[in-house]
Amino acid sequence: MFRFRYTLVAFSMALLGPALAQTPPAAGPAPDLQQQITEVKSALPKFAIPMREVGDRFQNMYFAAQGGNWALASYMSKYMNGAMTPAKVTKPAEYKTWASFYSSTWQPVEKAINAKDIKAFDKAYKEVVVSCNGCHQAMGYGFIEVTRLKAPADAGLNYKKPSKPGDVPA
Repeated sequence: MFRFRYTLVAFSMALLGPALAQTPPAAGPAPDLQQQITEVKSALPKFAIPMREVGDRFQNMYFAAQGGNWALASYMSKYMNGAMTPAKVTKPAEYKTWASFYSSTWQPVEKAINAKDIKAFDKAYKEVVVSCNGCHQAMGYGFIEVTRLKAPADAGLNYKKPSKPGDVPA
């Protein structure tokens, strides 16, 4: 029995010995966490890219409300706001302006969508266009003037599908 154990240990050492004898690779310098954060932050969209999505959703929302697809109008509003999330990190000062706009100026549009009130929607939508253009002007982007398109930004949706605002999943 002793001989068997000795042979087993010797055999194991012969197989595992070279692997155990190798020194682990030298660890490189620890990555600088702040540098990684900076690199991730630089890869996020700043303000213009999310704002482009906002513009498309804003246009689509109009046609959805006009067509009675209130769920689509609500969906566009919800994800219009969500599109701006990267700006919290990349452009915090500008994001504060957006957040203020969405929590105040935008609310009559949201209220009209939830009430399925097309007259209130049209009025609030026009007021938002004026507000957007005023904000663009104040921030030095007066050359960006919002107008209502003659057709939706995304032609591949059914804007006339009857729905209710509450049909949008949480």
